Amino acid sequence: MRRALRLAIRGRGRTSPNPMVGAVVVRRGRAIGVGYHREVGGAHAEVWALREAGAAARGATLYVTLEPCSHHGRTPPCTDAIVEAGVARVVAGCVDPNPQVKGRGIRRLRRAGIEVEVGVMEAETRRLNEAYCKHIATGMPFVALKAAMSLDGKIATAAGVSKWITGERARAAAHRLRARHDAVMVGVGTVLADDPELTARKSRGRTPRRVVVDSRARTPPRARLLTADERPPVIAVTRQAPRARVRRLERAGAEVWVVGSQRGKVELKGLMRRLGAEGVQSVLVEGGGTLGAGALAAGLVDRVYFFVAPRIIGGAGALTPVEGAGVKRLAEAWRITSLRVRRVGEDLLISGDVVQ
Repeated sequence: MRRALRLAIRGRGRTSPNPMVGAVVVRRGRAIGVGYHREVGGAHAEVWALREAGAAARGATLYVTLEPCSHHGRTPPCTDAIVEAGVARVVAGCVDPNPQVKGRGIRRLRRAGIEVEVGVMEAETRRLNEAYCKHIATGMPFVALKAAMSLDGKIATAAGVSKWITGERARAAAHRLRARHDAVMVGVGTVLADDPELTARKSRGRTPRRVVVDSRARTPPRARLLTADERPPVIAVTRQAPRARVRRLERAGAEVWVVGSQRGKVELKGLMRRLGAEGVQSVLVEGGGTLGAGALAAGLVDRVYFFVAPRIIGGAGALTPVEGAGVKRLAEAWRITSLRVRRVGEDLLISGDVVQ
């Protein structure tokens, strides 16, 4: 199952809205076929593993990170391929939460006389597809908050200068994070200050859907993000946005969404709900500090990724990754669990899960 998990991770950023899945066919203690779901619309992990195993799969054991599908989607049911291959035993990491699959794949295999065991390394297999699982259960995307800051917690100087706080390797890692998510989101302040493309050009992965939270449609029609990728960015505005500005953005190629407002700003929970309805399972919120504060206050953030550079900026007017009023009592502070720290070049990456 550990090997199947390592295989599954290879599909990260390319399988959504499908889950990441890895599979290993074992016979007499030896792996005779391996596979993983490589991209949406392509063959599933079980099919790749069975193809490699060939006729030797008959009587073998199939280890797979997620319950095999039993319905026709973009590809035929994996359960049919398993039965036809003559596999004797299937070991699944966890049940697929998708109502179209949940328990049905297991029942189909057992009816065919195949021994099925479920729950091996279940926590690890569920974490692998945490975005998929959350989206299936709630309709909402899994949200990660990313920031790059100095040792004293500043994302820009008092003059607004932020390029570059972290080193080249940290910036490349940030692009890989983008490629792992279905969408990347920034506030209009970041667009006005940095004019980013929001692509994953430093990564081999795909560029995610790009979203700008811009209540008054202040994004410049010549902003680089409007032409940096074939898919147009989403500019989320409120009904208070001047119609002339909205039309200019639409003519420039943007996909403008008019969403609900709260205190004159884009209502983030409604925006996330709409993204979820369009099949977006994961969102990387990159900033700035106002957007980060709003996402945390709305209870939307599931994980944080904070890159910390070994430099001190100082200054009362310097910007931080979480602006706004903050909390009044320490007991109200957002708590982070499952803390992980690793070095990325000269910088540190601190990540963890937000306790909701």
